[in-house]
Order: sequence, then structure tokens, then C-alpha cells
Amino acid sequence: MRPRTLKEVADRFRLDPDWDLHLRNFLDAFYACHGDHDAQAAALADDPGRTGDDRVDAFLGGTGEHLARRWRLPIPAWVRQDFRYLGSPMFVPDEDAVRGYLLGASPASFRARLIFVGSDPLQRARFPYDEGTRTLPHDFPPRSGLAAECGLP
Repeated sequence: MRPRTLKEVADRFRLDPDWDLHLRNFLDAFYACHGDHDAQAAALADDPGRTGDDRVDAFLGGTGEHLARRWRLPIPAWVRQDFRYLGSPMFVPDEDAVRGYLLGASPASFRARLIFVGSDPLQRARFPYDEGTRTLPHDFPPRSGLAAECGLP
């Protein structure tokens, strides 16, 4: 059975460190409830607690906040816990060639946590495409001091 809440994702991660699998399964369940705002809000509501992995804890915070904002759901208070923010940047994927793009493309919920991902990092086959996806112009991001801070030319 797929995890139905982000808390269940964290619980499964504590037993089996295949983080990506648990998150993808949760997203499939979350998107299958598209249109049922109560079910989607409940999927984000419970505090997942600490997992023991700073990156996973921060990504859970970014995921909870991003989904809440994207689907116009209440933003759970737990996403603002201090340990949900990284002290150094994380790029997904961690490839030098795409870091400039990731710096600009990352949704604010992830960027605030120093997690740099694509413009729609939580897309899945069940993603409700009728809601539209996010895109950026090809010349984005403009050069900035943040690029230099992250070791980019």
C-alpha cells in the first residue's frame, strides 16, 4: 500500500532508506485524490518528525509547503521547523552543468531550504496536468551572486 501522508513517508524511510520510492508512491496517492481538498490537506497535516537525515527532513518540509501552496491547501506549521532548512546547498540532480538552471528554477518552498530542483520537482504520471505545469524562459536565471556562492562560473 502506498503511503498516504508525508508522516507515513518518513516512517517508511526510517525502516527502509529508499527515500525516492516512498516519496514517489506518496505523490501518486496524493495526486489520485486531486479535487478532494480535505484528503489532500490531511496528507500533509501530520508532523513527520525527524528522520535522522537532514536532507530528507528539509525535503519533507519543502514538499509539504510546495504541495500546500500549489494546491491551495493550509500550510502545516511543521514545515517551518528549524531543522527543515539546510545549512548548505543541495542540488537535485547534483550535476555542475545544471546548477545555474536549478538556482533559478527551484520553487520558493525548496529554494528557501537551499534545495535546488527543477521547476516542477514533484511531477508524476498521476500529476493532474489540467492544472498546468510551471516553466521558465530559456534565458533564466540571470547571473547573480548566488551562482558564485554555489561555485558556478
